[in-house]
Amino acid sequence: MLEILVYAFGVMYSPGPANMLALFAGVNGQGWRAFLYCVGVGVAMFILFLLIGYLGGGIIPQQYQSVVGILGGIYIAYLGVKIMKASFQQTKIKADVSTISFKTGLILQLCNPKSLVAIVPIVTVQFPRFHIEGVQIALWSLVLAIMACGSPSVYLFAGARLKKAAMNPTVMAWVNRIMALLLFFVAYRFVFAA
Repeated sequence: MLEILVYAFGVMYSPGPANMLALFAGVNGQGWRAFLYCVGVGVAMFILFLLIGYLGGGIIPQQYQSVVGILGGIYIAYLGVKIMKASFQQTKIKADVSTISFKTGLILQLCNPKSLVAIVPIVTVQFPRFHIEGVQIALWSLVLAIMACGSPSVYLFAGARLKKAAMNPTVMAWVNRIMALLLFFVAYRFVFAA
């Protein structure tokens, strides 16, 4: 079950559109409204985890789950490579964001392809592997949604409290590298535990 949390952490906490909006909101001093944005992200993830979670086990029959696990591991490794490569490309970070709200977080995360990248491997491979079904799906969905809410919240806090470090491309590059290494670990577990 550690794989579920490590994978979710690696995907959710790596820089992406939702997290970068929260970072910029923190840099620009948007307090409570920006936190509601983070809650909107968490609620969207909860909705998606529940929806796909209850469908996930039925989508992929048991005999194909190991093949899907290997394919998922390869895809996760690919994401790790992309994130690692991006960490070596120096880009200027701009802190220009309009006011964000709960609705912004909810809609952005429901439409964010990164959400599906986080959710589909968990609910179609890892949930069945660990026999997570019934009410357990709802409980795990809640835990993972809280993690999803925490992701932009961390970036919001970093933007508000650590403006200089948060806007430093070198710091963000190292964050990307650490997240890429976590994804490599999860990809290894997907492939060799399948």
